[in-house]
Amino acid sequence: MDEPVLETERLILRPTRAEDFDPWAAMMTDVQATVFIGGLQSRSVAWRGFVGMAGAWAIQGFGMFSVIEKDSGRWVGRVGPWVPEGWPVTEVGWVLPRECWGRGYAMEGAIAAIDWVFDRLGWTEVVHSIHPDNMASQAVARRLGSRIRGSGLLPEPMVPAEADFWRQTREEWTGGGRTQAIRLMQRQAR
Repeated sequence: MDEPVLETERLILRPTRAEDFDPWAAMMTDVQATVFIGGLQSRSVAWRGFVGMAGAWAIQGFGMFSVIEKDSGRWVGRVGPWVPEGWPVTEVGWVLPRECWGRGYAMEGAIAAIDWVFDRLGWTEVVHSIHPDNMASQAVARRLGSRIRGSGLLPEPMVPAEADFWRQTREEWTGGGRTQAIRLMQRQAR
């Protein structure tokens, strides 16, 4: 099976590979980067999540993409679809190491991932499960055109488990949400 590779102006999004583990594990030891995604993880626990993501690609045919910075070739996070067992929504999420925050990578990667799930997976909506205190991710979701349309609890091992569900349908995305998100991303880059 050919693995999907998405390219944006600054990023390459591709499935998880073995060489991604060291930066993944390093990110999972950062309190600020992990506060809303289940908290700190030792290297051995991070390994389990890492191979779980690779397994999602093998079993489901999708998972969060590893995000690679084109200029440097370095791993700068993960963005994309995520629907593990017990997950209440069709998620498109993001998490980046702290040194990559504020560069617009989450927005740029999410636009490409949303296009892909609507085009390739046939999803009818995307949801971003965001903790009510996670202002940075809320700002990304808002710029993507998503709106809070419910809340709930996420399954283990998510702690804290509370999430607002920021949703957008395929029709909203193709009917102007995508265009607006790109304009906002370009404006932010200036």
